[in-house]
Amino acid sequence: MQQADNSDYQIKRFLQYLKAYKVPFVFAIIGMIGYSAVDTFVFSQLQPMIDESLGKNDHDYLRLAAYAIVPLFLLRGLFNFLGSYTLSWIGAQVVMRMRQQLFEKYIHLPVSFHDNHAVGGLISKVTYDTEQVANASGKALLTLVREGALVIGLLCVMFYYSWQLSLIFLLIGPIVAVIVSIVSKRFRVVSKNIQQSMGNLTSSVEQAVKGHKVVIMFGGQEIEQERFKQKNNHNRQQSMKLNVTSILSVSSIQVIASIALAVVLFIASTPGMLEKLTAGVFINVVFCMVMLLKPLKQLTTINNQFQKGMAACASIFEILDEADEEDSGKTKVERATGKIEFDDVTFSYPSKQTPALSNVSFTANPGQSIALVGRSGSGKSTISSLLTRFYVPQQGEIRLDDTVLNDIDLKDLRAQFAVVSQNVTLFNDTIANNIAYGARQNVSRKDIENAAKMAHVEEFLSNLPEGLDTIIGENGLMLSGGQRQRIAIARAILAEAPILILDEATSALDTESERLIQDALETLQKRCTSIVVAHRLSTIENADCIMVVEQGRIIEKGKHKELLEKGGHYAQLHALQFGETK
Repeated sequence: MQQADNSDYQIKRFLQYLKAYKVPFVFAIIGMIGYSAVDTFVFSQLQPMIDESLGKNDHDYLRLAAYAIVPLFLLRGLFNFLGSYTLSWIGAQVVMRMRQQLFEKYIHLPVSFHDNHAVGGLISKVTYDTEQVANASGKALLTLVREGALVIGLLCVMFYYSWQLSLIFLLIGPIVAVIVSIVSKRFRVVSKNIQQSMGNLTSSVEQAVKGHKVVIMFGGQEIEQERFKQKNNHNRQQSMKLNVTSILSVSSIQVIASIALAVVLFIASTPGMLEKLTAGVFINVVFCMVMLLKPLKQLTTINNQFQKGMAACASIFEILDEADEEDSGKTKVERATGKIEFDDVTFSYPSKQTPALSNVSFTANPGQSIALVGRSGSGKSTISSLLTRFYVPQQGEIRLDDTVLNDIDLKDLRAQFAVVSQNVTLFNDTIANNIAYGARQNVSRKDIENAAKMAHVEEFLSNLPEGLDTIIGENGLMLSGGQRQRIAIARAILAEAPILILDEATSALDTESERLIQDALETLQKRCTSIVVAHRLSTIENADCIMVVEQGRIIEKGKHKELLEKGGHYAQLHALQFGETK
């Protein structure tokens, strides 16, 4: 990532995005330079207008100027539209491409990356950071080229009429360059802080909105308000630092330019210079000098926008340079038979020292049902995460049909699993499309209806306005927890995968719904291998093998009756639950 911190590298990489739009960029430059050329031409005509027309009473030149002024400004407007519109179009294209790249990167990054990054910060990069890049590629470039061309044009006019007076203005160039260099570094640092601050703000809003019920239930409004106030104030402070830097840099450059103008006026007042200067030349040079102050100010101000854009680029490139989820597997798998083997598997999560699993070994033969029970945090769900290769164990091997998981093509591997977890994820779409999401082949409406029937989704469809075609809102907010879980189960049924992972799949269901769903799941489990993570022991009594997991180790293994007869940990859990439900 050291390279991404290099400003030259960022600028070169940013320019790569503009390379794809060479032809429009040429038109934009023509427009911007044309706009400044018209202005420069108009300013250059002050001398003949004063010396010839007014000084010698030549009315023809003034009449010619009257005829030319409207066409000239029409041409100026045309150049302005050409330059401004084309650059805005290029900026929008660059931002769209960056946003697309970021989105594609997010959905290809490993689970461990998302574990360690706040959602709000990632959203802020797609929204706020890319907007800063748009300003750099659009507004900043527009001002840089247009005002830069005007500065060069004005200097040429000044030197044409009086190189002696104009020479002094060039002496301020190195001083301005030093100021811009110092300010640029400051802009870059503060802009990076603002981006981080915006990410924190977005995260804070997202957290409060998503947890709204918890906030109002526990009276946490003041806590959340104070937390947001601190982050909001920090963002304000960073913005003010940026504004102060910008104001001071603009003021400094304008003061230096005014000193140069004062020196020019003083030199012009000397008897030797006064004899050589006509009124037109003097006014033309002084007028051009005064006109230089505005583009110099804009060029300094736009440096703020450009540096913000480059800081945003660094932030975006940092994400784009993250390694995608590793997929070194070459073995293609059409449909597995469903044999699973854990061979002395040890795994620790990236941020934790204590292993989540220690020396775990077991085998699930095709068609078998393996149940995992134990306390929360014992490592049950970690086993399913390793099976789908969300994580890779540090020690030992996991095999599917005698092939090591890492050797199997990742897409093919995950196609072998249907997962139903306690945390159901649904999309802001119809129930039908949510059920069909991720189906390996095209599915008919009848297939969707059959899956909905098996999962008892159809029981609540009559209460919805458009049945299967009802839009269910973000993450199914219109539905109850049990209804969402039934849709997730219907999705798993439709997938027809050879291996089914049920991670507390019936946790959100009431007793009657659970019984109905359990029937559907048992029918489904007969045609595939299943790994069932369960809290309610009543749901796994018929499992082929029940494994008790404690602190990342399998401490008991066997059928329901065998484990009860042993009188061990499972028997204690069973007695406890039976006592609670009695």
